[in-house]
Amino acid sequence: HFKGCLTVILSGQDNGQTTLEMLDRANLFIVPLDDVRKWYRYHQLFADILRMRLQQTQPEQLPILHLRASEWYEHHGFTEQAIEHALEAEDFNRAVSLAELAWPIMHTSYQGITWLGWVEAIPDELVRARPVLSTGYGWSLIDSGDLEGADRHLRDAEQWLDARANLNEPSGEPTDRQVLPDEKAYSSLAASIANARAYLSQARGDVATTEKYTDRALDLLQEDEYFERGLSAVLRGFAYWSGGKLEAAQQEISEAISNMQILGKAPFIISFTSYLADIMIAQGHLNEAREIYLQLLDTATVQGEPEIKEIAVTHLGLSELYLEQGNQQAARKHLLKSEQLGRLPTFSPWYRHWVLAHIRMKQAEGDLQAVLNILKDAESLYYRHPIPDVHPLKALIARTELLMGNLPEALRWVHEQNLSIDDDLNYLQEFEHLILARILIAQYRKDRDDGLIRDVNKLLERLLEAAEEGSRRGSVIEILMLQALAAEASGDILSALVHLEHALGLAEPQGYLQLLVDEGAPMAHLLYEAIPHGFLHEYVSRLLAAFPLPEPEQAMPPAAEKPEFPMIESLSKREIDVLKLMAMGLTNQVIATRLYLSRNTIKVHTRNIFGKLGVNNRTQAVARAKALGILP
Repeated sequence: HFKGCLTVILSGQDNGQTTLEMLDRANLFIVPLDDVRKWYRYHQLFADILRMRLQQTQPEQLPILHLRASEWYEHHGFTEQAIEHALEAEDFNRAVSLAELAWPIMHTSYQGITWLGWVEAIPDELVRARPVLSTGYGWSLIDSGDLEGADRHLRDAEQWLDARANLNEPSGEPTDRQVLPDEKAYSSLAASIANARAYLSQARGDVATTEKYTDRALDLLQEDEYFERGLSAVLRGFAYWSGGKLEAAQQEISEAISNMQILGKAPFIISFTSYLADIMIAQGHLNEAREIYLQLLDTATVQGEPEIKEIAVTHLGLSELYLEQGNQQAARKHLLKSEQLGRLPTFSPWYRHWVLAHIRMKQAEGDLQAVLNILKDAESLYYRHPIPDVHPLKALIARTELLMGNLPEALRWVHEQNLSIDDDLNYLQEFEHLILARILIAQYRKDRDDGLIRDVNKLLERLLEAAEEGSRRGSVIEILMLQALAAEASGDILSALVHLEHALGLAEPQGYLQLLVDEGAPMAHLLYEAIPHGFLHEYVSRLLAAFPLPEPEQAMPPAAEKPEFPMIESLSKREIDVLKLMAMGLTNQVIATRLYLSRNTIKVHTRNIFGKLGVNNRTQAVARAKALGILP
């Protein structure tokens, strides 16, 4: 078949295209080079045989043919192959020139690491002599997490710019591409280097230097240089975010998104929007964050067009939000969709959200060991980036150990981090201090040392003042919740309910749920205590229904004696049916079988019964139902 096709081509009986299509369909020796099947190349194995033959018979032709191939690929827009053949021909100046021309497009398309893979074979002395190439190298190493390597290449570019500014020849062999053609090109390169320096400073936690370099970049840029202006804005937003200035951070990142929208840079729009949503969540605006994600998903998912792989971070963000608001079905759907789009470990917004979305889901499912495994695996993959690390991995691990009942391991983390209630407070350590408060409350429950509860209250009061001053409503809700738990632990139920009522008043409009459920039995106990006081009854009932239901032998901790009060809401007929079978001592599974319902539905009915009767467990529910005449 193959010989016959070649005979047709060589005899000139057709132009070859029909025969090439026949070979393509038969999968014989050639494969398409492009998506529209205009160009073809030999199958890799066959090509290797031909190259081996050429090496044996005409080795002197190899550089010439590689150079011709490089020129053809460049002319037809195949940059990667053009660079590869230039390198094979050992025409390094050509490879450098091609890499420089490709860099702006790759840099503005989240493809810096791919670009780096193309040019790593270029000799170092040539890279150092080219300011554009050195800058590109620096940015690509930044994207891969090699901050020290990036710093070295940026210094080479800066030395070249300094030499030009002093009207001195830069080091290295001069080339026509090495001298920037005009002042705008010079300023643009200097601005790009300034932004890279801002990135490095922010990744190292140096907020003041970050702001200095973003100022420098903006001074150098023209009004229409939207990409670099967008980078400057987002980096300045990170600096404000690190300092807890969330309103200013939101404004800067919104400005960055606007710049990328002008250019239509979808991956940057997606990542910047994920930062904006994170800030809104810290401000306690869950509903607004969800709507922003949904709008982005709607605009990025065009019918008939392939999905942008970076949109996976949007699905991860939505999974986190839906889980927080109690919609586990939607949370799982978006988590699955993100998995279908593939993993993007070098895309830092994806990586951060992937970890958080998966551990939140596993925690909601009660699989704390899986949470711990995910977090410990994540440690080996973590690399420094400028996005504020408001949920450090080690802190998340310590909290998981605490939830698993491993108080000594959690205390070990406190000592390793040298945390204290008297620390100077800053936003980046707020999460760690909140975990410290949880650990001290747990230690108090064990040791009953009144000094510990005084320390917790002192720390939480300081944290609350800082969060309120920074308009961080999400933090305020969590701190008030911990103040309530600290008071509950010490037996001061009245103070606990005051803090809880304040927290719920802020949390209810935004639909917070999982934040409270994650605190486990102590929070459920306190919510049951809130029922007779009548505040936000519907919200409290919804929260209680979300708690994992203990089996009879695993009932909630005993609550303080409650005053007698009438039932808040009548039981439905189905709930009375469940209650009657419960009084017979039947398990959830048996009750589900008797009533032809799912076990999960029985759990929901049981939670509702507990909420309406104002009790904590089955025994109390049956006793109270008898006292009220619901059961004989």
